[in-house]
Amino acid sequence: MRMENNEIEGIVIAQEPLTYTMNKNGFVLGGQWDYERVTYDYKINSPEKNITYYIRVNGLAVDGDVDKGGAIVKLMAPLLGKHYYPHGVEYGEGETFPDHVLDKAEKKLSTIAEELKSFQEEVNK
Repeated sequence: MRMENNEIEGIVIAQEPLTYTMNKNGFVLGGQWDYERVTYDYKINSPEKNITYYIRVNGLAVDGDVDKGGAIVKLMAPLLGKHYYPHGVEYGEGETFPDHVLDKAEKKLSTIAEELKSFQEEVNK
């Protein structure tokens, strides 16, 4: 599910403070190798059997290369997904999410957006 109405989408920030902030808030940098894209995932455990939720924040390099660590990254709309064991994560619009998961995701994204604002200003100078 694409998470609308948040302050994450459109932030332009240097890769180093972005990764620092995301790690500090429990997000894990995706291990895929790419020149242009970066992905951060946050795991939300659930009491439901064999189901885990994930917040995914994707970014696209607008300057520099992600693989070298010095890119300027523009963040895209975060996604909320549901992992079905053993099949994988579904981010489709047809998925349903409990209110506590939606609330946690919105709070986490709000916290990150606030922390990224000071770094975002550095890029825009």
